[in-house]
Amino acid sequence: MTAPPALRPREFPFSDEDFRKIAAQLRNWAGISLPPNKKTLVYSRLAKRLRALGHESFSEYCDFVFSPSGKAERDEFLNALTTNVTSFFRESHHFDHLRQQVLPDLVSRARAGGRVRLWSAGCSTGQEPYSIAITFLEACPDAPRLDVRILATDLDGSAVSTAASGLYGVNDTSGLDPQRTKKWFEQEAAGLIAREPLRRLVHFRQLNLMADWPFSGSFDVIFCRNLVIYFDREMQARLWSRLASALVPEGLLYIGHSERVSGPASDLLEGAGVTTYRRLQSDTATFIGSRREH
Repeated sequence: MTAPPALRPREFPFSDEDFRKIAAQLRNWAGISLPPNKKTLVYSRLAKRLRALGHESFSEYCDFVFSPSGKAERDEFLNALTTNVTSFFRESHHFDHLRQQVLPDLVSRARAGGRVRLWSAGCSTGQEPYSIAITFLEACPDAPRLDVRILATDLDGSAVSTAASGLYGVNDTSGLDPQRTKKWFEQEAAGLIAREPLRRLVHFRQLNLMADWPFSGSFDVIFCRNLVIYFDREMQARLWSRLASALVPEGLLYIGHSERVSGPASDLLEGAGVTTYRRLQSDTATFIGSRREH
């Protein structure tokens, strides 16, 4: 009987203790939970960083990135371990609900001189906030001249840069029909680029949702979809509470198809549709973000 071939040895030593350190720091920095069965994934994602920096082991890399001198590497660490899966008009029922049930009142308010704010939290490479902008502009072509703003944030600085550029290759435009593609994007040699009305409406910023939020205003609509599934229950409950408190009374929260609001936020939100929640009227909620008006 022939013995099975030996497994190819790993390029870098990677112990269970290394994995535990990485998982603990990822949860501490970003709220993301890494179960033990993700050890191979972590190795494959971070091995590229070890090669780039010339480290000889994961232990050496951890000592560096978790030290004050490794601060500049932290974004690369987080970017490597987070997932960016997105498309235009993903989970399209949310955009139908936004267009039919929410925008009529928001458009009326904006045209009367009122303030309207929407937030794409975990915007990845920008397809979601641009989809929100398209939906708003189809209902209100004059939105760029009004007090309407869509904030789009993500932990991954590289993804935010891609989103802010508004430039997409042919493989990144899934979910766009030909009519919308022609109306809202221009063809360039490198791909499709978002037209000026979209770019004026959306404002991109790198943001760690588990850190302090550098704004204090409330939002009429928040999209936070397919992100909380990567957190453990404690972190999920914490983020739901922060998001609920960041909504104006009657504001809407759209979440991912496999997500459910839990913890104290359940007392602040009521179901308003498929994976859609409405902020209840309340004088007791306190916004947990911080300091600067957006």
